[in-house]
Amino acid sequence: MNAALFWSALRARRGVFLAVLAVTVVVATAASLVLPKSYRATASLVVDRPNEQSIDQAFNALVSPNERLGYIQTQVDVIESGKVARRVVAEHDLAARPEVQEEFAERGEEHGSIEEWLAQGLLQGLEVETSQSSVVDVSFVDATPSGAAEMANGFAKAYMDTTLELQVEPARRAAAWFDDQLQTLRADLARAQSKLNDYQRSHGILSAEGDLDIEQKHLADLAGQLLRAQEQTMILQGREGQARSAANVESLLEQLPEVEASEQIARLKGDLLAGEARLEMLATQYGSNYPEYRRQLAENTSRRARIAAEMAKIVGSVEAQRRESERREVEIEHAIEAQRARLLESEEGRDELAILAGDVKTAQSAYETAMQRYVVTQVDGRASQTNVALLSAAAVPTQVYRPNLRLNVALSLVVGVLLGIGMVIAMELADRRVRTIADLDWGAEVPLLGTLGSWRPPVPLGLPAPGATRQHAGAS
Repeated sequence: MNAALFWSALRARRGVFLAVLAVTVVVATAASLVLPKSYRATASLVVDRPNEQSIDQAFNALVSPNERLGYIQTQVDVIESGKVARRVVAEHDLAARPEVQEEFAERGEEHGSIEEWLAQGLLQGLEVETSQSSVVDVSFVDATPSGAAEMANGFAKAYMDTTLELQVEPARRAAAWFDDQLQTLRADLARAQSKLNDYQRSHGILSAEGDLDIEQKHLADLAGQLLRAQEQTMILQGREGQARSAANVESLLEQLPEVEASEQIARLKGDLLAGEARLEMLATQYGSNYPEYRRQLAENTSRRARIAAEMAKIVGSVEAQRRESERREVEIEHAIEAQRARLLESEEGRDELAILAGDVKTAQSAYETAMQRYVVTQVDGRASQTNVALLSAAAVPTQVYRPNLRLNVALSLVVGVLLGIGMVIAMELADRRVRTIADLDWGAEVPLLGTLGSWRPPVPLGLPAPGATRQHAGAS
């Protein structure tokens, strides 16, 4: 069926079309007037970022758009949860109303408790809408305007209280848990510190680094002293060898640095030179048998003996110095060995001390971290406000939400038109009629013999005579 055939059938059966349309509109209008009326009230909430009151910096980081949308959707699920609905029932004391108790008794006990039954009923009238923003609209549909506004505001308040409870209760439980853990961590820290102090007292080690540097410096000083002692010993051994070689040669002994530096020997040599000069003068004047000559000779001999004795003493002192230097060298070597042993022992002790100090540091870090978390949870547990604010409370609606008469009439017009068209098409397919030449071309296999046009009365070309008009009228 093409458009022309459809339009021809619609004009021919316009009565059926209009009847179906009228019946549909009348039924929709009557149903809209007869059905019970319901009203819709809406309260708007602003949901900000979570944990705005928390002092934990981890919660104050920027939130991505996806995370914000996920958080808003979570809040919508919370509003539509049974927990919030049960809180509304409890806050408005709905279970204590006699009419509610009678209706619940009539329905029986298959719905569980009356609070649960009321909560499920309230959720059926709840509508929660949100958009890309942080505003959430909480709507409630009820048979009375005041009831719709009361329940919408009740759900908004119950949601805010539930949000606060969901934030505070976990924080309080976490604070109690951290309090118990702090006692254990405090005891662990005290034990670790006590072990460290006992070890320091027993081993005499105050630090794992500073004292070790002192010991190493002491060892380096001893090594320097040993080197100097060995050099001194070698020098003294050389002097001792030189002294022994020159023991029988006075001229060689006199070349020794110790001999040259001796004031006693220099004074005796001076006295000896003066005595030799006097002796030579006496020998020249009086001869060798002169008593004064002999006395001077004896004095010179005595001075030579004293010089030889002083030289021998100096040689002996060089040998004593060599032996003292060798003894000192041995002592320094023993001191170095003892210092090395002490240093090794100190390093082992400092390794153990470092381990104990690490245990103290770990225990201290764990305690401080737990203390910080305890303070955060304590503050969060005392929060009195949530991140949800009431933007606008629900007002008592003045217009009916359902049924919507205008919308229903408009929809009935659309449905009536569609039903009327469908009825016309169905009747036309069941009872085909020929109204135009096009009807024969559609589905009819018969030859076309001719067509008759529409009859029209003839139109005279001129004005007739007055008598002719009256005769024609009388004959008629």
